[in-house]
Amino acid sequence: MVGRFPLYTDADVQGHLVDALGAAGWDVVRGIDRFPEGTSDTAHFEEAARLGRVLVSNDEDQFEIAIQWLACGRPFTGFVTWRQAHYTRASVGDFLRASEALAARDDPFGNYPVVHLSRIV
Repeated sequence: MVGRFPLYTDADVQGHLVDALGAAGWDVVRGIDRFPEGTSDTAHFEEAARLGRVLVSNDEDQFEIAIQWLACGRPFTGFVTWRQAHYTRASVGDFLRASEALAARDDPFGNYPVVHLSRIV
């Protein structure tokens, strides 16, 4: 998978970042547009996997779900995460550059489907 990949953002991703991704041309589906507020993290993870989209979240519970799926051998396209504290240290531009750098990799999720943006910001 070279180039931009379709994204699914959960409710924990701040709106200005979701808007910036869309404005930059990324194909983004927002979880809040698929399910009502308060829907379980598991439902969002399953929906992203069903749609073949990379889940974008900074929710620790979503990270735990990704680890559980890996342990069980359940496939999913990818999961991009970072710590919420990075919102105070990184700009929207930093996140966009990190996303573009990830998309520029030959197979960004081939070796391991969980990517921490904090490692490439």
